[in-house]
Amino acid sequence: MTSSSATTRKALSKIACNRLQKELVEWQVNPPTGFKHKVTDNLQRWVIEVIGAPGTLYANETYQLQVDFPEHYPMEAPQVIFLHPAPLHPHIYSNGHICLGNHMYVLYWL
Repeated sequence: MTSSSATTRKALSKIACNRLQKELVEWQVNPPTGFKHKVTDNLQRWVIEVIGAPGTLYANETYQLQVDFPEHYPMEAPQVIFLHPAPLHPHIYSNGHICLGNHMYVLYWL
């Protein structure tokens, strides 16, 4: 979802809002290794800082992911893109969009 389409994004349902608030608290208390939530005032759009895993081509590199949650999360998947500059990887387009297809493991290389 681009910033221009962000204004057309529908507000979160009550279920999605409650779920995201709970997940955000869990994330802040016990963040996954190598990931950091950047605090914003928008529950529907998270910005996540990702540090490349040791022993990989991306070790110690820092990237930012933008996660846009749809109105009916978790029944609908969020859209996840890398903000500029996106890492060079065969499954990440230059605009930051991730080509998952059958490659759901793409984020594990970071």
